[in-house]
Amino acid sequence: MNNNRDLQIAALNVEKARAQYGIQRAELLPALDTSGAWSKQRRSDDLIDPGDPRTVEQYSVDLGIASWEIDFFGRLRSLKDQALEAYMATEQARRSTQIMLISEVARAYLTLAADRENLKLARSTLESQQTSYDLILKSCQFGLSTEIDLRRAQTQVDAAQRDVHRYTQLEAQDQNALNLLAGAPVPEEMLPADLSSVAPAQEISSGISSETLLNRPDIVAAEHRLKGAYAYIGAARAAFFPRISLTTSVGTASDELSGLFGSKADTWNFAPQIVMPIFDARIWAALRISKADRKIVLKEYEKTIQAAFKEVADALAVRGTIDQQVAAQKALVGASSETYRLSNKRYTLGIDDYLSVLDAHRSLYSQQQTLISLQLTRVANQVNLYAVLGGGDK
Repeated sequence: MNNNRDLQIAALNVEKARAQYGIQRAELLPALDTSGAWSKQRRSDDLIDPGDPRTVEQYSVDLGIASWEIDFFGRLRSLKDQALEAYMATEQARRSTQIMLISEVARAYLTLAADRENLKLARSTLESQQTSYDLILKSCQFGLSTEIDLRRAQTQVDAAQRDVHRYTQLEAQDQNALNLLAGAPVPEEMLPADLSSVAPAQEISSGISSETLLNRPDIVAAEHRLKGAYAYIGAARAAFFPRISLTTSVGTASDELSGLFGSKADTWNFAPQIVMPIFDARIWAALRISKADRKIVLKEYEKTIQAAFKEVADALAVRGTIDQQVAAQKALVGASSETYRLSNKRYTLGIDDYLSVLDAHRSLYSQQQTLISLQLTRVANQVNLYAVLGGGDK
């Protein structure tokens, strides 16, 4: 799954969010800059005193803070917290993608197993129907069967051949889907032979607490976005207060390179600045927007929790009835199988025509396919429970 592109994109988004958080956190600290300069200038005679050179050179080296905002009122810290929550939400999005990928791989694997089971059933049905057709053909040649019985048997052979081709196509498509999810071809020895060969998944404990849902990555991500919205309100509110920034530097300057670091060549600069907003409609608009965003994110958080409970309830509803459905379907397959056996026997004895055999076989084949579908639903629901519960105890 390391080759899956969706998971790689999610991981790259986490790296991007981490970098953005690092940039925002760095705003709390002063940035030290160093610079060196050399200039040469020719001046006008009208602008210099008699005897002064017209061409002058100047060398300088400076080390200092270009511009640093002192965070008295928490604006930068709120922005840092908002960036942190955004990063944490992105990390949960990556985890959600990973859980989704695991569950989708499992579903594709189980679908492939079910279609291979259907393919085995179709081939077995084709073999038995071909045998019946050959027997009826011989009987027809000796006048013991009718032409209509032979044509009815032929329809069963043709239908079975159609299903063999259809499930062969589905098997290939299922394998392609599994390879796409895995990001590389899956070795044949790792693929299921049929649905009955798939080991049952570990059952989810019936006494699991609803608090487990709070660990779902989508709920955790929504919670981080909600915290980030509150932090952004703090940043918007802090914009109403004065902003104090410092620009300072120490260095050395000289008109000769040899005297650049002399005792009298030192320089310094200190330039504090304060910005006091009197009235700026943009600040008020930003605060109103941030409050509206908080309300939106809060409703999204509530909606995420509601959706999580619905998904779990739906999965548990399937779990509560699927075993009974499978058991009832197995009994129905058994009854249909016996009906087919008796119909075939009555036809052989000349009591009934082949139409009763045809109907009995169609019913049996349909019930066998339904049983495979229900068995797939049962094992796939275990995968679904894993996904809707947040991928386990994490």
